[in-house]
Amino acid sequence: MTEKEKLHSGDLYFPSGDEIMKEQLACLDKLYDFNMTRPTELDKREEMLKSMFAEIGENCYIEPPLHANWGGKHCHFGNNVYANFNLTMVDDTHIYVGDYTMLGPNVVLATAGHPILPELREKAYQYNSSVRIGRNCWLGAGVLVMPGVTIGDNTVIGAGSVVTKDIPANVVAVGNPCRVLREINDHDREYYFKNKKIDYDKL
Repeated sequence: MTEKEKLHSGDLYFPSGDEIMKEQLACLDKLYDFNMTRPTELDKREEMLKSMFAEIGENCYIEPPLHANWGGKHCHFGNNVYANFNLTMVDDTHIYVGDYTMLGPNVVLATAGHPILPELREKAYQYNSSVRIGRNCWLGAGVLVMPGVTIGDNTVIGAGSVVTKDIPANVVAVGNPCRVLREINDHDREYYFKNKKIDYDKL
């Protein structure tokens, strides 16, 4: 197995070999060009993302600057995904984001890890594990999602949370480390923020 093939295997590998670096730098050139676009160049951004990402659906919006180790090459976004400023994707292996998911400013989705053993870290060894974000999730500002984590559909992750383990669907989860606070419930059908009621007649 080549070092490049190990990107998606979960095995330890050396990430700075010539084959990997040549392809990665070409991806980063595309990312640089995306981040240099003007706010009015929405159609151009959309076309660029289609060439940068492994998959990206309809009506996705990513606010520059975007940061990604491979410029989105290993990222799979569904339809209607929104990402605010400074989304960082350590996309050394695959990242999956479902339809209608919203990512707040400064969210980090990290797939890469390094061994605890100092002797291996000194030699710059790395391993990768995919991240999966479900459909219609909301990750608040500054959320960090660690390698190998899956977040279920409809779940809300509170701002500043560090998600180190899987989080189920249909819950609100917060904290460092992130834990389930409660299920999404009937109260959420009546109130959208603190004591502010949802006026369905106006929606």
